Amino acid sequence: MTELLALENITMEFRARTRFLRTVPVRALSDVSLTVAKGETVAVVGESGSGKTTLGRVALRLLKPTAGRVAFDGEDITGLSAGGLKRIRRRAQGIFQDPFSSIDPFMTVGQIVEEPLVIHGYSKGGRRNGASRRELMHSALDEVKLQPAEEFSGKYPHTLSGGQRQRVAIARALTLQPELVVADEPVSMIDASSRAEILYLLKELQERHGTAFLYITHDIATARHFSHRIAVMYLGRIVELGPTRQVIENPLHPYTRALLEAVPEPDPANRLRQRGAVTGEPPSPVSPPTGCHFHPRCPHLIAGRCDVVQPEQVEVKPGHLVECHLWPEPDAEAKLPSGPA
Repeated sequence: MTELLALENITMEFRARTRFLRTVPVRALSDVSLTVAKGETVAVVGESGSGKTTLGRVALRLLKPTAGRVAFDGEDITGLSAGGLKRIRRRAQGIFQDPFSSIDPFMTVGQIVEEPLVIHGYSKGGRRNGASRRELMHSALDEVKLQPAEEFSGKYPHTLSGGQRQRVAIARALTLQPELVVADEPVSMIDASSRAEILYLLKELQERHGTAFLYITHDIATARHFSHRIAVMYLGRIVELGPTRQVIENPLHPYTRALLEAVPEPDPANRLRQRGAVTGEPPSPVSPPTGCHFHPRCPHLIAGRCDVVQPEQVEVKPGHLVECHLWPEPDAEAKLPSGPA
C-alpha cells in the first residue's frame, strides 16, 4: 500500500505553569513514529491523557512538533508556511471530538458544511467536477444521511440531536473529498445505536472514496471493527502497534491486555465476574517515571530493569511491534496470562 502520512520520531513538548511565574516542560509525545497508507484506517487507542489528540493535531499540522518530521504524500510538511498548509488541508481534514463545541451555533448547517469550500476558494457560482458549491454541500449531507438535504441545510445546530451534529461535522470534513481524515473520538458523544451507524457510515465512505483515516479513540471495541491496524499509546509513547486482528487476539504488551480485559462482553454468565483493570492512575507527564513509563502499574515488573531502562521497540511478528522488556525473550508469552493483565 502507498504511504500517505508518515510521522517520524515525533516529540511534542508544552510548558505547564506549576506556580506563579514558574513553568515546567511537559512532554505530550515522545519519539512517536507512525504511518497511514492510502485507504487504510489506523486506530490510536489508550487512556485519557495518553497523547492521542496531540498526535492527531500534529498529523494535521495544527501543532508543529518540537522535534521529528511530518510527511504527507512524500512531502515534508513540518515547516510549511500557512499558505503551504492550506494547500495540504484541501487533502487532509479533521473530525473533532465534541460536536457541541466544534461547530458554530450561529451558522446554519448549510453554511457549516459549505465553509471549507469558501475557505479554499470555490466561488458561489463556480463549479467543480460539474457541481456547484451548493450542490456539493447537498451531496455531502446526502452522504451522511441527513436527508432531505434541502431541509437540513437551513437548520441551526441547536435544533439537532448529538448524532445529527456529529453527522454535520463528518459532512464538513468530507466536503472537499480529502484523502486523509483525522477522526478524533467521532462517536464518543453519542448513544450506542448511533455510534455503530456512524462508524458503518465512515467505513462505507472509505470504501467509496478510498479515504484514509487516523481514528483516535479510547474505545478499543470500536477500533476492532473499524481499523486495519491499532497503535496503543501510553503516556506519549506507542507501546504496541500491529494489525488489528493480531493485537486483539494476541496482545503482547501488559497494558494492551489490560485494555482488552476492561471491554465488557454481552454474556449473562459474566454478570458476577469481577473484571480485571489496570491498578492505579496514569503518572503525571510533568514527572514521568524512569525506565518504562508503565512499570509502576505493571504486574510483570522486572525490578532493576523496567524501572531503570526505557525498552526499545522490537518487531515480534511481521508488522507487530511492542515496546516492553518481556520481549524478545523466548518465554515472554508464557509470562503473560490469557486472563486479566
